[in-house]
Amino acid sequence: MELSNLRPAIGSVTRKTRIGRGPGSGKGGTSTRGHKGAKSRSGYSRKIGFEGGQMPLQRRLPKFGFKNINRVEYKAINISDIEALATALSLEKIGIEELRQAGLVNRRQLVKILADGAITRAVAVEANAFSKAAEKAITEAGGSISKI
Repeated sequence: MELSNLRPAIGSVTRKTRIGRGPGSGKGGTSTRGHKGAKSRSGYSRKIGFEGGQMPLQRRLPKFGFKNINRVEYKAINISDIEALATALSLEKIGIEELRQAGLVNRRQLVKILADGAITRAVAVEANAFSKAAEKAITEAGGSISKI
């Protein structure tokens, strides 16, 4: 076998069908577009979601809900996490900076303390928001809270 002998496999290379070149080609006349209708015209492009004139799905379904542009999103931290962090590092005060160093929150996240779990140590907790149950649990354990 030499480079001069190489040929593509039979049937793998076909010529482009030339449409609109007269009746003798078998592809003349309507040029494979059929008779009349939008698809037979030049410049036709189907719109996204077009269903042939039937009411499109995105118009059949009802609209619902909205996005509140004033929503404030908090990163939830449970008091069980506060308890674990305080015992592991023997801390008396836990703020956002300590939570960042522990890898619980990112730099831009607001922190809300929730009351899942139990707290037994007296810890001063500093955060952006607290649930009422978390406030109660922290103060009953002898700790204090401060909102930023």
